[in-house]
Amino acid sequence: MIHFLVHDPEDNVGVAVVDLEPGIDCTGRILSDNSSLKAKSEEAIPLGHKLALKDFAVGDVVTKYACPIGTIVQPVKAGHHVHTHNLKTTRWA
Repeated sequence: MIHFLVHDPEDNVGVAVVDLEPGIDCTGRILSDNSSLKAKSEEAIPLGHKLALKDFAVGDVVTKYACPIGTIVQPVKAGHHVHTHNLKTTRWA
C-alpha cells in the first residue's frame, strides 16, 4: 500500500494519500522515477497534508516539486505533520 507521494527526489516532504495514524510504517512513491521509500508516521497526518521526511530546524527550507515552498518556523522531527502551524509559505511572502 502506498501511504504518501514524493514528487521529486530532492523533496524533503511527502504528501499523504491516506489519513496517517501515529506509528505507521509507511511506504512512499517517488513519482519522477517510480522508486519507493519508507518513513514512519509519528503523529496523525490528514490526507493531502505533508509528512516530514527529515528533521527540520527553524529556518530550514521545505522543498516540494523540487522547489522551495516555505520555511520552518518551529522544529519538526521526521515523521511529523508539516503544515501552517510550523511552516511559513513562500507563496504570499
